[in-house]
Amino acid sequence: MSQPLAAADAAKFAAAKRASELVETGMKVGLGTGSTAAWLVRALAARQHEEGLRFQAVPTSTQTAALAGALGIPLTTLDAAGWLDLTIDGADEVDAQFSLIKGGGGALLQEKIVAKASDRMVVIADSDKQVARLGKFALPVEVIGFGKHASETLIKAALEDLGFANPDSKFRPGKAGLFVTDEGNHILDLELQTIPDPAALAQALNQVPGVVENGLFIGICSALVIGHSDGRVSYTDVATGTEEASQIDLDQAARLAELGR
Repeated sequence: MSQPLAAADAAKFAAAKRASELVETGMKVGLGTGSTAAWLVRALAARQHEEGLRFQAVPTSTQTAALAGALGIPLTTLDAAGWLDLTIDGADEVDAQFSLIKGGGGALLQEKIVAKASDRMVVIADSDKQVARLGKFALPVEVIGFGKHASETLIKAALEDLGFANPDSKFRPGKAGLFVTDEGNHILDLELQTIPDPAALAQALNQVPGVVENGLFIGICSALVIGHSDGRVSYTDVATGTEEASQIDLDQAARLAELGR
């Protein structure tokens, strides 16, 4: 007998299942990275098997590529696809202006490239990810290995210029030494608590030598899908501000949870 889903997993499944309904045959789709995106991959694989859905997918990490490939989803590269109809990805935080913090899974560079190369980016998240102001979740910054500590010093100076007093930073640990991204870089996590002006911060960070990209996604989200532990889902279109409510059957989650394991 399958174990009941934890509340957070139920909410993630509900959001991912609703977003999976946006994918249509013939589409080229970017697949995000993380626990909520993994539910999306499983939901799309089920639709492919049960409904005959046919689409091509561009994964944003080796982790997503492995799961999607194991479930038989046809994969391609962004260069081969050229442009995507849709990208669906999770978020670590999302504020009322639909600005995001991403990169908790370490794939922020590929995630941002893929999202920007899409007609639409749909963000899927559980309700706990909604915040009044970004910053409680540590902000990931991807830096190259050469001179990484010098880059960290310059980042802290930039933060202080923006009014962040005594900003705390730490290179993300990995299984052996520092965490290494798919591109061979490292992640510097910034503990800021609150970010008054995400756009100004993103601009300042990307001007620091050695910084490849930061985890602030601003003006990229086209729609937000929020799931709740009881299966309720809200879908908000960013351009129009319209919101739709629906209900997802959580009984489907146990079957999907076994896919790819």
